[in-house]
Amino acid sequence: MTCKLIVFSPTGGTQRAAELLAEPFQPIAETIDLCAMHTDFSKTTLTSDDLCIVAVPSFAGRVPATAVERLRQMQGNGARAVLVAVYGNRAFEDTLVELQDVLTEQGFHCIADVGALAEHSIARQFAAGRPDAQDAAVLADFGRKIADKLANHDDSVPTFPGNRPYRPYTPSPMHPQGNAEVCTKCGACVASCPVGAITSDKPYETQEHCISCMRCVKVCPQHTRTLNPAMLAGLTQKLSAVCEGRKENELFL
Repeated sequence: MTCKLIVFSPTGGTQRAAELLAEPFQPIAETIDLCAMHTDFSKTTLTSDDLCIVAVPSFAGRVPATAVERLRQMQGNGARAVLVAVYGNRAFEDTLVELQDVLTEQGFHCIADVGALAEHSIARQFAAGRPDAQDAAVLADFGRKIADKLANHDDSVPTFPGNRPYRPYTPSPMHPQGNAEVCTKCGACVASCPVGAITSDKPYETQEHCISCMRCVKVCPQHTRTLNPAMLAGLTQKLSAVCEGRKENELFL
């Protein structure tokens, strides 16, 4: 069976979690980057011989709408799927349920699910440094259990937390902005934005259809892209009550 990664990972934490889970399935045949705005995902056709690790971050307890749109262009054709919802120490809520519904509609067969930890993409002090060495061991071990399930021809669909209808999604108002005096117009943020919310003529500005994924903050070599300090402080205070302490990966087989 061929293992492929299908990943929406603006800041890298989701990608890392998927790679750790895929450790027993090396070598990875292909990585499909759902952040790649100009990719024609309708050309992505899987088969029943594929195992797909499909990993997305949890945006306010939901699958990012951009990832949903791109997954709905694919054809699963019976490919087995391992679902991964990555969250920054708060909760993944309805992310796995929504992801399962989308993939099932596209012909994937879901055999395992993971709620994995990674550093919060906005308030980075929460789950800082994760996935860490302990996470790596847990995820790789779970990957081996998935491999055993496949070897035993067990196609059962696990149960996991989540609700239908999904929780309402409220877009984040946290849109990073650059500094025109420091910006070198290198184009890194323009090329990397998953939704084309940054233009080459004014890369220090962000358009309203920004999805607050923080990819531009991650890739800017001048570190000029930042968030409104007052808004960031307010979000941090709000999250402090629910994001403190170490939470563990949740595994469903």
